[in-house]
Amino acid sequence: MKFLKIICVLAITLCLAGSVYAETQSVKVSGDLTMRGIYRDQYSLLTSVNENPQTNASAQGGPVTGVDGTNQSWAMTVAAVEVDADLTDNVTTVIRMLNQRDWNVNQNMNQTGGPNNLIPNGRGGYVPNTDEFNVMVDLAYVQLKNFIYSPLTLTIGRQDLWFGKGFIIGANQQNPGNPLAVAAPNIFGTTGAPNTIVPGNLSAPEYTAINSFDSIKAVLDYDPWTITGVYALIYEDSVQARDNVDLWGVNVGYKFNKMNGEAEGYWFYKADREVSMQTDLKSNSNDVHTVGLRGSFDPITWITLAGEAAVQGGEYVGNGWQNSSRSRLALGLDFSAECKYFTDKYSWKPKFGAEYIYYSGNKPEDSVTRASGVYNGWDPMYRGKYDSAIREFVGKFYATARYPVRQDNAQSVADDSRTNQNQIIFLGSLQPMDSLTLKANYNLFWNDKAYIDTPPLTGRFAQGYDKTKGFVGQELDLSANWDYTEDVSFNLLAGWFIPGEVYYDGKDATATDLVGSVKVSF
Repeated sequence: MKFLKIICVLAITLCLAGSVYAETQSVKVSGDLTMRGIYRDQYSLLTSVNENPQTNASAQGGPVTGVDGTNQSWAMTVAAVEVDADLTDNVTTVIRMLNQRDWNVNQNMNQTGGPNNLIPNGRGGYVPNTDEFNVMVDLAYVQLKNFIYSPLTLTIGRQDLWFGKGFIIGANQQNPGNPLAVAAPNIFGTTGAPNTIVPGNLSAPEYTAINSFDSIKAVLDYDPWTITGVYALIYEDSVQARDNVDLWGVNVGYKFNKMNGEAEGYWFYKADREVSMQTDLKSNSNDVHTVGLRGSFDPITWITLAGEAAVQGGEYVGNGWQNSSRSRLALGLDFSAECKYFTDKYSWKPKFGAEYIYYSGNKPEDSVTRASGVYNGWDPMYRGKYDSAIREFVGKFYATARYPVRQDNAQSVADDSRTNQNQIIFLGSLQPMDSLTLKANYNLFWNDKAYIDTPPLTGRFAQGYDKTKGFVGQELDLSANWDYTEDVSFNLLAGWFIPGEVYYDGKDATATDLVGSVKVSF
């Protein structure tokens, strides 16, 4: 009887295993492990600034932190595992889990102003980040090919979205974790309301591996035409609050059979109800309609030309004190050229190019009541393409000393790099050997309109701030990537941002960023 029970159990197990196998045609497990060592200096663009960062949770782009003027060094790790499963015909699921963290970061809770004791672990008041080893979901979606009829592919769930060069839609950068609130002096050395240490597990949030959107995407493939419709829920405070941020969009692309040409037109609509408004204001709609065209082609085999132009309309609400909503009208441009003439002529495969990027700006206004009339500042939407290591993250994750974070403003700092800016980029690359690639880019920045200046300050900050229109600065970024094997690569990045005349007219410091990394893919 015992033997018969064993046989029955084995038979049932085989039947269940067979049915599971029949419904799962194949499973692929992949992943990557990236470790970085980071050194930074003078991110505030001033020397000898108080070591306590100042942070503001802005309405646009997430937390912004004013970094101290002294140098910092730390290490971080991103570890990810992805499972791709092909189920029945035309059904695929993808799940990607990851952990990203700075190495063993503890926070000094004595900065709260409370008693200097040994709470809670006998380490003099230093408390570890309890979210440091959390596993987070980056991707979790199902893809249905030939849905209803053959040209349609439907993707539902948390997924990456990237259109064109990522000028408008490319990354929804997130840095989840457990922020630790402290009552500390801000970067000007004054005390007041509690500030917040950088929320999330990464002190360099631009290296987050979580760029995905909770979204639904439908793709109609009528080769050479491609029509894509997308909806994404960006932010929801609570179901009842009706203060969502939603993204809608349609992208139509066409590939030419000559000159490697491609073109696309798009409309993306960000419905933003996140800004808290006065009770007497009828609408809190900080909506953005972005309509644009993009294209690229090779007029000759060794030259690639690309261009993109977009116009934004809608309504603008900067903060809860604004007297009335305003109309938007903004412009964004991106033109580039790449030369590959010498790539096939020399063993080092040299390439070089240039690019011009423009985001329209708005004239300086009172940062509280706001002015009336049309607002001309560019909204960065969910841009995924960044061409510099330092400057282009000012306003998204970092604030400088002269233009500190502003409470409850959609544009969180006056010198935000994602709006009101002209940028010229010169770039090149070499391959001294097959496994080694060297890259360099040189960036120049000017603002489009003058910046909103800081209020009068005291002490060493009481300087004349009369020039806020002009040259923002220049940045040089150098990188070397060595493919040690097919699975392992090493990278070294060095970046320097030299501030221009809109800062302290010679009294500012050069920001430095050095990052060494090793990446393993499997």
